[in-house]
Amino acid sequence: MSRKTNTAADYCAYGTKQERCVSLAEYIIENKATVRNAGKVFGISKSTVHQDITTRLERVNPELHRRVKEVLELNKQERHIRGGMATKEKYLREREKNNGELKHARKEKEKKER
Repeated sequence: MSRKTNTAADYCAYGTKQERCVSLAEYIIENKATVRNAGKVFGISKSTVHQDITTRLERVNPELHRRVKEVLELNKQERHIRGGMATKEKYLREREKNNGELKHARKEKEKKER
């Protein structure tokens, strides 16, 4: 049985900054999301997400702040791995593109030689 992933609409019943920071924290914890992902989902900047979950949330809900801090720390530890994977994928795409262009150029050259 697959688990439903909540969307921003499930969390965005906020009206105040305090409610928003709680919604952000719940989203980050449930989805193990990064600050960047949470910002995209909620339609706010990374800076605002960071401000909400590091400063405001600590005053509003200290226990939730502790839990979200654990997720963010894990994300920070894994950041270099994600960056390395993204770089690897980028160069693999470039290689595939270049190989395709080379094959096309070889075929064109063979046609001219005939």
